[in-house]
Formats: sequence, structure tokens, C-alpha cells
Amino acid sequence: MAHQVTMPQLGESVVEGTIGKWLVSVGDAVAKDQPIVEILTDKADNELPSPVAGVVTKLFANEDDIIAVGDPICEIDENAQASAGGGSTSAGQEAPPATSEAAPPAPTSPSVRKLAREKDVDLSDVQGSGDGGRILHDDVMAAIGSPSARERMATPPPPPAEVQPRPARPAPAAARGTGPAGAFRLPPYVPKEGDEIVPFTRRRRIIADHMVFSKQTAPDVVTFAECDLHRTAVLRDQHKGHYKKEGIGLSYLSFAIAATARALRELPDLNARVLEDAYVKLAEVNIGVAVDTDKGLVVPVIRNADDLTIRGIARAVADVAERARDGKLTPDDLAGKTFTISNPGRRGNLVGGAIISQPNVGILRLGTIKKRVVVIEHEGEDLMAIHPVMHMALTYDHRVVDGVNANGFLYRISEILEYGDFEL
Repeated sequence: MAHQVTMPQLGESVVEGTIGKWLVSVGDAVAKDQPIVEILTDKADNELPSPVAGVVTKLFANEDDIIAVGDPICEIDENAQASAGGGSTSAGQEAPPATSEAAPPAPTSPSVRKLAREKDVDLSDVQGSGDGGRILHDDVMAAIGSPSARERMATPPPPPAEVQPRPARPAPAAARGTGPAGAFRLPPYVPKEGDEIVPFTRRRRIIADHMVFSKQTAPDVVTFAECDLHRTAVLRDQHKGHYKKEGIGLSYLSFAIAATARALRELPDLNARVLEDAYVKLAEVNIGVAVDTDKGLVVPVIRNADDLTIRGIARAVADVAERARDGKLTPDDLAGKTFTISNPGRRGNLVGGAIISQPNVGILRLGTIKKRVVVIEHEGEDLMAIHPVMHMALTYDHRVVDGVNANGFLYRISEILEYGDFEL
């Protein structure tokens, strides 16, 4: 019996996936749960296991094709047996070799054509090294250094044709003197010996597009706070040994997440997203935590963080961080965040303003923790003491969050941390 394998829904917000790489060919025998194809989405990359054991008889898509959820991508015959020639035979009878119904490999994939446009490479000058002469990413990168490519890169674009402007009313005074719209032009890149061109990975491209979209969409404002972590540090020192015996790392990040989750519950304007003509205060408090991996930045989500104790948050942080670095996050692990925290890690800096991760209306950037001299009040006197201090930066969307609410929200986070007011 032939079984059609369809594009799965790899996450609640995923509606399509890209065929990254076929791990099988027509005529291959596959076992149940054997990976057959890499599926790429804007959330994560996954290997799709075979739902049945059998022989691959048809492929309905090429690599780099974008397929909607529910559409067929291949066919597996449970009653067929692999043949030496790469075809298949059905049980009890001979059958001609199965062939793929996918179109023959295109000379280039959409991603290769996009790369060629970005690097100003004429594909007609490129010799493909892939199957059937298919042009690969490496072929485009190798062509960048060719004489024809260097000539094109070194040639500045032609000046725009002169046109007679039609009569118009003078611009308002506030708008005059800013220069004509679109007048700025980047100088062309001219390769020099020793330059290294690093093509965007798929994840880097998604991050870049997201950041540009966020800056163009949200009128963001950054506000800062300084937080004395002395009491939180005392609480952490009292319990971190016990937590370590349980295999849990008790980090300052866990305390910052807990404080932020409580502040979001108390001041829900920051736990929101903007709609077309309104904004919605979200019921769930799901905090995304930025994690750096070998393949780039990912933001796994700690769900219902406001319902968790410090122990629960610390376990969740360790779990998502480990799975992020092992490449085992699912699209659902990366979906549904209502607020984001960016942690600089051990090699951080004083503080920095982060770009809002859409569709959130705020992101908290933690600074590095340093011991500093602070002034404290003791028995009516001002004294100097050495305490761990952290700066924080809140970036918020001024379309729906006003300064007074943002300042109150950041103040509340600092207050919880400074008082060490936590349930362990």
C-alpha cells in the first residue's frame, strides 16, 4: 500500500516548510522512524521521520521548494522491496523502476538565485558543480572572484536620468533641507586581497530580516535602571549548594526571569502585542530567553513563567539551553513568547539596548554583574559597602507603552531583585 507523506505542522504558528535536504532517494528502503528529509522553517530545522517502513517510490518536491502544511512531499510503498537498480518491486510481482514525480533539478535553487543577486553574480557565467550541472551556493561564492564579477562590482551604477520636476507647492519648513528622498547610495564593493566574504546562513538571514522589520515597525524607546543585587545574592548563596546537588544551576538569570514574570503579571501593558487598530493584553506570561549557539541566536520560551518558583524556572532555563545547544529544540519551543529577556552571558558588558523581538512590545537586556561601591543606610547613617550591581535596559514599543508605564515596570523588576523577594 502506498503511503503519502505530507508536510507536517512543525509548530502552532508554522504554515509551510522548506525542503532542506533529501536524506533518501527514489528506490531506497526505509525503516519506520528513519529520517527521510530535512525540513526548514522560520522557527527551527527538523528531520522528518518516515511514518512507515517501505520503499520510497515518489518524491513530489525538490530541495529548496516551499511546501504548505498538509501537501504531499513523497510516497512510500509499504509492500514494495528495494531493487538493486534503485527501483522497487511489489510483493509477489515485478514492477518497473519507480521514478520521482518531482521536476528535474533546476539549474539553480531560489536561495542560490537570491545569493547571486545579492553578490552581483551573473549566473550565465557560472559553471555548476552539482548533479546535472546544478549551480550550488559554493559555485556562486567562487564566481565572486572571477574577472567578470570584479568588473561589475567595480563599475558604479549609472547616474539617474535627469527629469524635469513638475511644479509643486513648497514643502513645509520642517521638511526642507533634508535632501531628496532616496538620494543616498552605497558605494559598490570592490574585492581586495585578503577579504573574506561570509554568506548569510539561513538563520542569520531570518534574524537580519526580523531585526530590520522590528526597527521599521516599532518606534522603540530605551530606559535604564541600576539594580543592587545584594539581597538576591545572599539568597542565592544560601541555596545554590543544595540546588547543585539536585543538578540545578541557580543563576542570576533565573531570578531576573522570576522578577520579570511577576512584573508582567502586575503590569500587563508590557505583556502585549499590537494588532491593526488595537492591542491585546495577553493572558499567558511566556518569556523568551535568548540563547547563543554554534549556529546562531535562538530564543526558546519558558511558558507560564509567572506560575513557576525559582526552582522551576532554573530547571526550565537549563533544559531549553541544553536542547538549544544540542539542536533539539522544536518549533513549539520557539513560539508563543510574550516578552523577551536578553542575557549577555559571562563576557557581557555594562548594559545595552536590545531590538524588540516581534510581536512583543518589550525586551529586557541584562547587563553584566560587577561588585561596586554603593551607599547604604544603616541606623540612620550613610555608609559605603561593596555589593553586586547590575544595569538593565528596557526597550519598549511607544505605540502602546507610555514612558510612565515602562518606567514603573522596570522599577518593579529592580524592586523585586533588590529586596530578594522570591519563592524558592
